[in-house]
Amino acid sequence: MANYNLKEVMNKPERLAPGHRMCAGCGATIGVRAVLRALHEGDRAVIGNATGCLEVSSFTYPYTAWEDSYIHNAFENAGATLSGVETAYKALKKRGRLPKDENFKFITFGGDGGTYDIGFQSLSGAMERGHDLVYVCYDNGAYMNTGIQRSSATPMYADTTTTPVGSESNGKMQNRKDLAAIIADHDVPYVAQTTFTSDFRDLHLKAEKAIYTEGPAFLNLMTPCPRGWRYDAKDIMKICKLAVETCYWPMFEVDHGKWRLTYEPKKKLPIEDFLREQGRFKHLFKPGNEDLLVQFQAEVDRRWEDLLYKCAR
Repeated sequence: MANYNLKEVMNKPERLAPGHRMCAGCGATIGVRAVLRALHEGDRAVIGNATGCLEVSSFTYPYTAWEDSYIHNAFENAGATLSGVETAYKALKKRGRLPKDENFKFITFGGDGGTYDIGFQSLSGAMERGHDLVYVCYDNGAYMNTGIQRSSATPMYADTTTTPVGSESNGKMQNRKDLAAIIADHDVPYVAQTTFTSDFRDLHLKAEKAIYTEGPAFLNLMTPCPRGWRYDAKDIMKICKLAVETCYWPMFEVDHGKWRLTYEPKKKLPIEDFLREQGRFKHLFKPGNEDLLVQFQAEVDRRWEDLLYKCAR
């Protein structure tokens, strides 16, 4: 996509077929379709998928919504499974057991529960060993498939079924894990964070770079969940825009160790603009909880300043 053409990208054949059972307006399927559009014409893919919403709703044996080869993995081993497949592919290719003119790419999808938490060990191992694959985390900020339980990707003060808001609780008390930075510290060739904004250019370009950079790559993709975040499904693009404009979800890449912002708001919006649109944060706007918003803003500001420093080096 050196000469990016949105019309050409959007007119590519779909690699995730319609008719799956994901919720209307689900961010995960939007993200998958956008990532797979980055594959070049003629290239094939092997898709790994950790257990989660995406897996249970797109694959019910013997039926699948995936047009490419697909492997369902348990929560904890998506990174390990695709590592093995990629290694076997290289070995067979070297022995002349596979056609020379066929080119396969290896892409794993996992939610934040299967990536930040349960699957982190195998993900870290795959990154450290240097396998030529892409791991895409569709980050919706909780274990949505099993009832909206908190994960380490859940933001502070979010109301979930395991961090319920009540007279003795203001929701989740811990900050969300900065997984993109953690993976960048594995010294891998490419790491990027993105979401759905404007014409999807940022997402499409980063997906292509991740897929076609030799070695391990990681994409952290914010994919809002209308049920878990409690907003109208039609407002998904508004939610993503506010996440970026408030710097809650900065868009950046780490290309062979070099940090670079790919978007900087002209005027950074207050975090309240992002939180107010979601039912999981409605308690923060009740009288007496003003200090919680101050704390949330302070953490967003701290991480933003840290990112600016890394990108300026």
